[in-house]
Parts: sequence; C-alpha cells; structure tokens
Amino acid sequence: MLTLKKAPLTLSKNKSVQLAGILMLISALQGCAVATVVAVTAGATMVADRRTFVKQIDDQSIEFIAHNELNKQKALSDNTNLHIVSMNGTVLVIGQAPNTYLRDLAIKIIQDVPDIITIHNQIRISSTIAITTRSNDIWLTSKVKSALLANGEVNAKDIKVVTENSEVFLLGLVTKKEADIVVEITRNINGVSRVFKAFEYI
Repeated sequence: MLTLKKAPLTLSKNKSVQLAGILMLISALQGCAVATVVAVTAGATMVADRRTFVKQIDDQSIEFIAHNELNKQKALSDNTNLHIVSMNGTVLVIGQAPNTYLRDLAIKIIQDVPDIITIHNQIRISSTIAITTRSNDIWLTSKVKSALLANGEVNAKDIKVVTENSEVFLLGLVTKKEADIVVEITRNINGVSRVFKAFEYI
C-alpha cells in the first residue's frame, strides 16, 4: 500500500457561501416542491455530518477535479477503471490498472489536486472488473450499510462504504471504538473478501 501525505492547504471561505447560495436558489425555484425537498434534505445531511461545512465542499471538489483530470489522459480513460473517494481530505483511490506505469501516473495526477491531505493508493494491477462483479459490489455495499444501520452503537451516516471487487473500503471520522465495531460488522458480511480501513480518528 502506498500512502502519500501532503500538507493541508488553505481553505476558501467562499466555498461555503457558494454552496449555501446554490441550495437557496434551488429551494427558491417557483412551483417546484421537489427542489425544496432536495435542498432541505441536503442541508440536513450536511449538518449531521462530522466534517465541517467547508470540508464537505472540499471533498466534493476533490472528487470532481480528480476524476476530470484523470479523464483528460486518454491512456487512463481507455485502459483503467478508477474511482476516487474523499473524506475530510483523506483520499481513497481504488480500481484496476493494467500496469504499474498507468497506476503511478494516476496517483501523480491526483497528488496535484488541491486540498488533499492523504492519499491511499489501492489500485490493483489487473484487468477491469466485469459488470456482474460491479453489480455484486453494489449489493455488498447495501448489505454493509444495512448492517451498520441496524447496529445501535455506531451512526451509519458517519461511515462511507465503498466496495470494489468484493473488497470493502471504510472511511469516516470515527472513534477507535466505533472503527472496531464497524470493521467487525463488515468482515462478517457474507461475500466480503477483505476490509480496508481509511478512517480518521477523533
């Protein structure tokens, strides 16, 4: 596993203002009750999140920029299957690349994305997974999330669950006790081949 660290960058105060403005604009659309529900739901989710409001915006920006930069490289877009997940500046990179050159190129590109603190490189050197495998990964993710929701000792909303080729990756701001509970629940889900922790402890 290759873990790269970068110094935290200065956060823009305008980001929270910009997103807040977007949410207000959505809810203000005339005659659109659905838009209001979406705005309220999004706002409630952000308030419940342990990340700061600015960090939530930063994570969305990191994922968007990283995917966009990777897609600019034809060799990567044509030959790899990569996914980027950011949680409080901790970035998980998963998927498949046919060789170490393309894997390292992807990580090099992602390193230049602003606001990243740590990168967990979990790209596997292999052919891209089949659609049936992806469908199974979605099912496993739902099983893990359901099991976490059913547990009274952790808040499932604090945990980001990502599954790739039956490997389950866990991110979030949690206590050590919460992390242990989540890992124990996840590793006992039928079909999970491996559990990888990318938690930030509070």
